[in-house]
Amino acid sequence: MSQVYSKSPKDCASKESFINTDNFKYKKLFCVFSTFFTSLISFILLIWLILHPSKPQFSLKEADIYLLNLSNSHLLNSSIQLTLFSKNPNQKVGIYYDQIQAYAAYKGQQITVDTSIPPFYQGHQESNLLTASLVGTGLPVAPSFAYEVGRDQTAGKLVLNVKVNGKLRWKVGTWVSGRYRFNVNCVAVMAFGPNIPPPLSARQGTLCSTSL
Repeated sequence: MSQVYSKSPKDCASKESFINTDNFKYKKLFCVFSTFFTSLISFILLIWLILHPSKPQFSLKEADIYLLNLSNSHLLNSSIQLTLFSKNPNQKVGIYYDQIQAYAAYKGQQITVDTSIPPFYQGHQESNLLTASLVGTGLPVAPSFAYEVGRDQTAGKLVLNVKVNGKLRWKVGTWVSGRYRFNVNCVAVMAFGPNIPPPLSARQGTLCSTSL
């Protein structure tokens, strides 16, 4: 003999009411968190749009080439000293420079290894002088390198590119942004000839281009 269990309408209504209440609580909690995160993102975006930080400014104050010599047909030894001027143009935004590296290039070829510059914080409208010694030992270069240098020596000038790249963060009050990669390109034009003794120098204070 089998037994048949029956549930009264009252029991079913009670269970359905419990499920509906539980679902309502989850939906309410989800709405609260969604509203909170949306408001937070909107607030951060509003601050960003109001302040809209300008890119940092760089200029090349001085560059001196002490050594630029091929040890054989394709290996280069180099030594370059440079001084950079860095400025934060923002009135309400500070800048953390977390990583900075510099190197020199000639005719599209890297002629020194990457050299690290110590990280630092730059306050509102603050300026800093950055110095670095760039060197290269036995760096491979294109077969045309010696020809290009000789042609520039005949022309009486040498064009050097100083490249700076790294990562920075913006600081607004106590809020600090994520990291942004930046790239700087500076062009130095130096007098160059057979009768000009080293170092070859550029001191014209060239303004550099900066991209984020």
